[in-house]
Amino acid sequence: MSETPVYVGIDVSKAELEVAVGEEAWTVANDESGIETLVAGLRERAPELVVMEATGGYETAAVASLAEAGLPVVVANPRQVRDFGRATGKLAKTDRIDARVLALFAERVRPEVRALPDEKAQELSALLARRRQLIEMLVSEKNRLKMAPMTVKNGIRKHIEWLNRQLKMVDSDLERRIKDSPVWRAKENLLRSVPGVGPVVSRTLIGELPELGRLSRRQIAALAGVAPLNRDSGTLRGKRMVWGGRRTVRAALYMAALTASQRNPVISEFYQRLRARGKPPKVALTACMRKLLVILNAMVRDSVPWDPNIIAADDQFAHSCYWAVTTAIGRPSRAP
Repeated sequence: MSETPVYVGIDVSKAELEVAVGEEAWTVANDESGIETLVAGLRERAPELVVMEATGGYETAAVASLAEAGLPVVVANPRQVRDFGRATGKLAKTDRIDARVLALFAERVRPEVRALPDEKAQELSALLARRRQLIEMLVSEKNRLKMAPMTVKNGIRKHIEWLNRQLKMVDSDLERRIKDSPVWRAKENLLRSVPGVGPVVSRTLIGELPELGRLSRRQIAALAGVAPLNRDSGTLRGKRMVWGGRRTVRAALYMAALTASQRNPVISEFYQRLRARGKPPKVALTACMRKLLVILNAMVRDSVPWDPNIIAADDQFAHSCYWAVTTAIGRPSRAP
């Protein structure tokens, strides 16, 4: 008889890692020495799955060490784990309880183990995050400048100038990293060939959605958070809503769809068709986000550059890489 599979949950904090394996639990420091102890202990147990939550970067070193040791580790969405804990009646919250909830989540849900991004991909993601932070600070400072008294305006202006310089440096670094990687450069060229997709959108998709081109159209839409979800119960038929997914990717797709709805002939025609059917502008734009994402997914998957003639002629090109897009999303009956 085979041994019982082992499922591990790890609650991450800045200083400590709380580990739970069944009824057993222990704590190690979240540093090099503690992580080495953790890896050695889990190697002996040969776990089926190790799950921890995303905690803004405190989990990075532990995840990398576990993956390097060949252990099946997954970084789970905190909201999904929290909802799971509530559903199982775990309302109290301590580090040990959280670790046990994660272990139970690993056993019951068994999230898929995916390859972790390499060091270059992590650096690209960090640069994109820094770019967003700089833009948020710029917006805040510019808003303060409008209402600030003269005594502080000069300091705010200097800070705005410094933030602008930092933003240019980050943009230059992003551009250099993309150009230095043949794979990323080829992917960006494909993405940028689509009207409405600019450098910020393409780099966000490369850095924050590395699964692009590897998943089905439904999977990639759900991962990005642009898949309409049902809200039906009994005789109630609620509005379809999109939520969850990767916020930064969804924000980039929104800006791309906004531009594409005016400048991209395929997306523009699709948007106008939905508006003619009485769809509100935001609903029509959300449908354009999904259509655009699925087109990009198919293009990257098959390394096919943008060609509006192929997409427009979906009836004649049933075997085209775009067929799934135009049949599943392009038809009015399937639009949200």
